[in-house]
Amino acid sequence: MPDILIIIPTYNEAENVQAIAKAILAIAPDAEILFVDDNSPDGTGHMVEALHGSNPRIHLLHKPNKQGLGRAYVAGFRWALERHYTHIFEMDADFSHNPTEIPKFIQAAANADLVLGSRYLNGIRIINWPLERLILSKAASLYVRIITGLPFTDPTGGYKCFRREVLEAIDLDRIKSNGYSFQVEMTHTAWKLGFRIVEVPITFEDRRSGHSKMNPAIVREALGMVIRLRFRFQPCRKSSTLNQQHDAS
Repeated sequence: MPDILIIIPTYNEAENVQAIAKAILAIAPDAEILFVDDNSPDGTGHMVEALHGSNPRIHLLHKPNKQGLGRAYVAGFRWALERHYTHIFEMDADFSHNPTEIPKFIQAAANADLVLGSRYLNGIRIINWPLERLILSKAASLYVRIITGLPFTDPTGGYKCFRREVLEAIDLDRIKSNGYSFQVEMTHTAWKLGFRIVEVPITFEDRRSGHSKMNPAIVREALGMVIRLRFRFQPCRKSSTLNQQHDAS
């Protein structure tokens, strides 16, 4: 069983799945890919099934209806843990997360439990965003850091690598976020549990094709979730003790 699994949630990403799979497997020949599809009406799931037929390193977890980003990742995490992968990635299908940076995450994970890809570490590396979106993103990061105390430059980012021990320690049943606040909740929970978390700089490029999933409901959920995390004093863990605790960095 390979050690590395790249989880990619999809909804109407038929334009991207073949190209992103090819790019990932070229840069990470030992990795496997799990697409978690929310019953995309554009045939994304069928395309992934065809890709699996030609390459067994590509997998599909088909969900019967659209449940959102958070539910897709939780389902993917459970799938990964059942199959004993040691490094589990989160990645978008639209090339906003560049596959060529995967080795950087793997290298950092040698001395960390969770590796966060940061768009803002040692400068801003974002391509093709309008100024107002950049301002909104920076403001959201500042809001999260002030309210929750998270000491990271990009707590809302979605390009990550977990060691399996982190996902085993988190009670996934208690992770409630479903939109982009899911990223904050997972990082905050791992941080509260005391795992070693590091950031690596990435270059983020706005999606090449398809449409953004951002909407007002996702923004409202994020605002509320960040406030709830501020007062979540008890960490989400499956047991009262961990086999090993780590210092956050």
